[in-house]
Amino acid sequence: MSDLGNKEIFAKNLNYYMTLNHKDRNDISRDLDLPYTTVTSWCKAEFYPRIDKIEALANYFEIRKSDLVEEKIDKNIQGMEKKSEGSAVVLIYGSIPAGTPMECIEDIVDTEEIPIDMLKGGKQYFGLRVKGNSMFPEYLDNDNLIILKQNDCESGDDCIVMVNGSDGTFKRVIKNENGIILQPLNPEYQPIIYTNEQIEQLPVRIIGKVVELRRKK
Repeated sequence: MSDLGNKEIFAKNLNYYMTLNHKDRNDISRDLDLPYTTVTSWCKAEFYPRIDKIEALANYFEIRKSDLVEEKIDKNIQGMEKKSEGSAVVLIYGSIPAGTPMECIEDIVDTEEIPIDMLKGGKQYFGLRVKGNSMFPEYLDNDNLIILKQNDCESGDDCIVMVNGSDGTFKRVIKNENGIILQPLNPEYQPIIYTNEQIEQLPVRIIGKVVELRRKK
């Protein structure tokens, strides 16, 4: 594997374990007596650490060195990590980047646990934090959403929708014979309407349906 690939894998794993343990770059820098710029370069896949630094990080997180340098996250459960026999961890992303949220590992802001039974049938999940109040009052700013990855939905489902391959939105999807309506729940916001032609041309595509809402006090 190329050095670039090694750096990217390490950065992905480091960011994952930092989020899982509620640590940020300042914490790592302070606790391991490392320059902040060095930790940042690892998190951004700019540099690959020496073996002694990898060992120090592994001891810090109480994991194996291989957990940091190998591509451990199951590709069949993108955005997730099995925590035990009874549960799995879903990564919560802070925004919808270009492409699917699972591709933006640096944007992880939180984690949530789900029962392992939810993975039956090869189901895949990712998480997203609500921003704004267009889905108020049912969804509030900073709520965490557990989202089932799928490319279609029933009319009336609350979904994550990508437009133009880069613009993402969270709305209630209303289907009709002419196209779809992305309906906000807050009456202060206007619905977004796409014709069947626009759905194909832009394109407009569903990437997941909300199955759970997690709200912290």
